[in-house]
Amino acid sequence: SEEDGELILNRIAVGNHILVGGDNIDFTLAYAVSKHFTEKGIRLDTSQMLSLVYNCKIAKEKMLNDPDSESEQIVILGRGRGVVGGALKTELKRSEVENIIIDGFFPITNIDDMPKKKVSGFKELGLHYESDTAITKHLAKFLKIHAKKLELEDKSFIHPTGVLFNGGVTKSVIIRERIIDVLNRWVSAENGEEVKVITGDNPDLAVSMGASFYGLAKRGRGIRIRGGTSRAYYVGIETAMPAIPGMPTPIKALCVVPFGMEEGTDVEIRGQEFGLVIGEHATFRFLSSVVRKDDKAGTIVEYWEEDEIEELAPLETTITAEGIEGGTVIPVRLHSFVTEIGTLQLWCESVDGKYRWKLEFNLREEEEE
Repeated sequence: SEEDGELILNRIAVGNHILVGGDNIDFTLAYAVSKHFTEKGIRLDTSQMLSLVYNCKIAKEKMLNDPDSESEQIVILGRGRGVVGGALKTELKRSEVENIIIDGFFPITNIDDMPKKKVSGFKELGLHYESDTAITKHLAKFLKIHAKKLELEDKSFIHPTGVLFNGGVTKSVIIRERIIDVLNRWVSAENGEEVKVITGDNPDLAVSMGASFYGLAKRGRGIRIRGGTSRAYYVGIETAMPAIPGMPTPIKALCVVPFGMEEGTDVEIRGQEFGLVIGEHATFRFLSSVVRKDDKAGTIVEYWEEDEIEELAPLETTITAEGIEGGTVIPVRLHSFVTEIGTLQLWCESVDGKYRWKLEFNLREEEEE
């Protein structure tokens, strides 16, 4: 777009970090190759499996980057004293690599095929790994979910006009070709134009070059892509209602950072007061949304659809104040500040102006996931 005669680039959507990529492919290849040894009656221990994963990674990269390579030898150390003589050998063929990667991670799907979710009652705390490895399904979900907010005419999803591949597994020609093939199938089904591939520089230097360009843009020597926060952020407000045995108290989502809020800016939640518990260990629930782009600071969301708002890692702490008894609920007003380093400072100021507390959340970690 244009603003005061200058070109302005605006980011309109950012996808979730699905944590599916090279590592998943390497482990899948290693699992497939381990069957070669199992068929010979050889059972690999943990250290040998780790070595197998690494060797499969090297073999995969060689074959994907060299179209003339039809197979690569896999060698891992055996157990016992005769290390060299006891080495275990097998072969990884190009057909195995392509079938596992292309059909397992980049299958041809329809635009309406969404990622499948497997929900377990118990799971380890940590990163939110996706259970569905079909990256093309996650791509379809991204294009469809953001199309709803853009109100596109005669389109069920956002039609990409160009794609810039930025390294990682997309260094491989066959992977890039499969992604473009799938996108063009979706677009052509709605009579759209063919997707173009944008040529970039060395992918290995892309992040460092981008950081340098960002620094120049901040000094007015380049075009800065405006976008601010790639999500809207919320805090959970416990609903005031009678306790019901076996039923958790529902929460409302209070928007404290609207979508696109620029780093280095702040916003005050005006006209609303909330109760802050003093002197007791409390959990502050934190949520985000990549699709609710119209919520303003202070908007309270009582109900939301699945995948519309997701809960993030909570903050657990004890708020203290001299002279205030534990368990006291103090009425406060909220003030949000997004710092230049990507953290959210949520200031809670007592209505009488005597006290001020700060809660801090790391936004950048969430946006990189």
